[in-house]
Amino acid sequence: QVQLVESGGGLVQAGGSLRLSCAASGRSIINYHMGWFRQAPGKEREFVAAITAYNGRTKYADSAKGRFAISRDDAKNTVYLQMNDLNPEDTAVYYCAGALTGWGTDEFGYWGQGTQVTVSS
Repeated sequence: QVQLVESGGGLVQAGGSLRLSCAASGRSIINYHMGWFRQAPGKEREFVAAITAYNGRTKYADSAKGRFAISRDDAKNTVYLQMNDLNPEDTAVYYCAGALTGWGTDEFGYWGQGTQVTVSS
């Protein structure tokens, strides 16, 4: 079973950038579709971005399109989320997730512990 650990969160001013990393251990992620989700205080967890195994297709939530970029380095067993032009509405705990069966949002069954991103205005 794969274990996922996020890092790279922190406090940033509006308009700034952050790069989140998700380091996997226990198994290679080469067969895993990988995704990023986030949960803001008082809100449901929501999908942010995903990338497929093998061919690296990507998809994004509307809120992330044009600002965020998901990528993966299977040799390093790591997934990244580059976040640009951040705004206070992006404040949330960001979770890395993995899936084996598909990349629908309800198929992600492997989760990290999350990393806090706070964007000040």
